[in-house]
Amino acid sequence: MTTNEKIAKLRELMSGRGIDMYLIPTDDFHSSEYVGEHFKARSFITGFTGSAGTAIITKTEAHLWVDGRYFVQAAKQIADSEIILERIGEPGVPEIDEFIEKHFEEAGCLGFDGRCVSAKNAAKYYDIATEKQGTLFTTEDLVNIIWEDRPELPKATTWVLEDEYSGESMQAKIYRIRDKMKKKKADAHLISSLYDIAYILNIRGNDIENVPVFLSFLLITDDSVILFTDTTNWPEEVMSYLNDNSVKLYPYNMVYHYMQSADMADRRVLLDESLINYNIVKELKGSAKIIDGKNPSELMRAIKNETEIKNTKIAHIKDGVACTKAIKYIKENIGKVPMTEITASDYYEARRREQENFLDLSFGTISAYGGNAAMMHYSAKPGSEATLKPEGFLLVDSGAHYLEGTTDITRTIALGPLTQQMKEYYTVVLRCHLRLLAANFPKGVTGANLDVLSRGPVWDMGLDYRCGTGHGVGHILNVHEGPNNFRWRVPKGQNAAELVPGMITTDEPGLYIEDGFGIRIENELLCVAGETTEYGDFRHFEAITYCPIDLDPVIPEMMTEAEKKTLNDYHAMVRDTLKPYLTDEEYAWLVSETRDI
Repeated sequence: MTTNEKIAKLRELMSGRGIDMYLIPTDDFHSSEYVGEHFKARSFITGFTGSAGTAIITKTEAHLWVDGRYFVQAAKQIADSEIILERIGEPGVPEIDEFIEKHFEEAGCLGFDGRCVSAKNAAKYYDIATEKQGTLFTTEDLVNIIWEDRPELPKATTWVLEDEYSGESMQAKIYRIRDKMKKKKADAHLISSLYDIAYILNIRGNDIENVPVFLSFLLITDDSVILFTDTTNWPEEVMSYLNDNSVKLYPYNMVYHYMQSADMADRRVLLDESLINYNIVKELKGSAKIIDGKNPSELMRAIKNETEIKNTKIAHIKDGVACTKAIKYIKENIGKVPMTEITASDYYEARRREQENFLDLSFGTISAYGGNAAMMHYSAKPGSEATLKPEGFLLVDSGAHYLEGTTDITRTIALGPLTQQMKEYYTVVLRCHLRLLAANFPKGVTGANLDVLSRGPVWDMGLDYRCGTGHGVGHILNVHEGPNNFRWRVPKGQNAAELVPGMITTDEPGLYIEDGFGIRIENELLCVAGETTEYGDFRHFEAITYCPIDLDPVIPEMMTEAEKKTLNDYHAMVRDTLKPYLTDEEYAWLVSETRDI
């Protein structure tokens, strides 16, 4: 079926149920950023394959909301359909709830799968419906009726992350969580975030590609731990581990019925309504009191312990070796050996797989040449990938999970001659990157504060990039995590998080010229404690990504002396760190590539 044919079939189903508008989010039942194949309903209906976006189908129109990362990609992928693209943040573009309110008919009906919409968002839609004497239809997934060959729910295997890698036992984490529960006067804590559940239990899985988690819900009470999941393919050692830690197991879908059980009656349940799905909260509200608040484990997992930090640095050394070898190969062989975006990506992956304790890529590699790099989350497809030439830029954004930790790195590689504009834009992006790396700041500063510092050089030129400058990185979990980030636009209803020692956040400014080129330079930064002065406790960053930044496009005259020193110091650290792991030839190449400027 074409996109328009799918929309027409959906409208038939809507009409038969009295639905005027149908909302299709990207989310699974857990508000995950990346979702398994079963949950890609929005992608199925619209044809847009990006990792974030929301579709609304009305009786006469179809709309798709995407953020700045996907403006170019979405426009291309929906070009042959009736879908109207809504570019989030652009002038005149309504927010989703504003659109729903404006188009909600008197006594009308809004439909969506209540398992795939958070309780917080659904509450807004409920208020809109009530104001218009209307209703919500949330008990049926209409896309499922159309999607005849829909993939089944995943049932992957799992494994235990031992304490030598996690740095803290399951029992210790649960003890800390129960302490937080007591402070909030809660006697139960319901968790749907797959990242939090995997972190708390020290178990990893493979139910989402590149994200080592498993579909589950977790209920922690003052005297029990209950895991709702499908253990069909779980090994005996994981089952024994859970039994030894007194974790009770129930089927995955039983969570909805359990919320109505006598065990939940009159409980005070701590949960995050921005993550827990609407149907669960709807079941729970009849018997328990809800305490809406952040999962304590979110901040716990964001502040890495000493073991996690030590191991993550080991992971980055391995990753730096792999990426350095890949960049050397590409720069030395471009124009001599046939290369495409995909063969370059494959070479990166092969070098990573050579490293001890490699587990998986942490996301699908973005290997983008020329104008393709203007699409921030571009994915090369066999048969349509670009052939690399000895000119212009190749942008490679990639990462991996190792047993020791997770990596995320971007390098923009000069393959040959560049235009003056390319060199100027590359240099200004590098300056943004270096300013953030060199930041020294007092306790209490947030990523929103420092994002302004980073963007200064591009803003001075009247330029910008339509995304954040950086995100938190999970520990063998989702490569993107909060609450730490570098982003001056703070979403409505949220607060910017303080940057705390132990947090790891990416530093990845860029510039994206549609149909021209894209530039991004990314390292991971560890927040560390600095000096204490009469003005308080100061903090700064340590770069823990060990890989050369291409100097061929740099215009040194555009840089300040302080920026040059930061870059030279970084490159000296890269040389010293990687030297023991490279051949003499590789190290000689690295010395040349990291020369002082």
